Amino acid sequence: MNTTIKTCLLSLVWLSSTMAQAHSPSAHKNHHAPTGAAAPAEQKDWGIAGDPKKVQRTIEVRMTDNMRFTPNLIQVKLGETVRLVAVNAGKVLHEIVIGTPTELKAHAEMMKKHPGMEHDEPYMAHVDPGKKGDIVWTFNRAGNFEFACLIPGHFEAGMIGRITVQ
Repeated sequence: MNTTIKTCLLSLVWLSSTMAQAHSPSAHKNHHAPTGAAAPAEQKDWGIAGDPKKVQRTIEVRMTDNMRFTPNLIQVKLGETVRLVAVNAGKVLHEIVIGTPTELKAHAEMMKKHPGMEHDEPYMAHVDPGKKGDIVWTFNRAGNFEFACLIPGHFEAGMIGRITVQ
């Protein structure tokens, strides 16, 4: 094998292991921020990370192995900061990811290619069976958005909910 091919193969192996480690549950907490500092909030089409001290309402969202969310429709007021408590009532891993239908569909396709991928974005929560995860989000953009479980097979089975911001 020539040196160029060996270098390419080693690079691919390194990249794969780096991606796998970067998407492990322990590797993600504020990995973009200096020690002790929170990452700056990034404005998204569906809102921005909320301040936990400014939560106006808490909504529990149950995730089950029948690939459904309860409730599957959430209505919020424009500017409202909400804590979504994702409760995994199932026996398999689930997640909740907020976004636009287009972004969620694209992310679901990426998850098919990288099924072990996990998240640390403030609009995502990966939740082990029997556990809870939180998302604190300020819905500062009006519109119709979605939340979904993007684990391969779950999204395709219809594990999608809707958020209306008025």
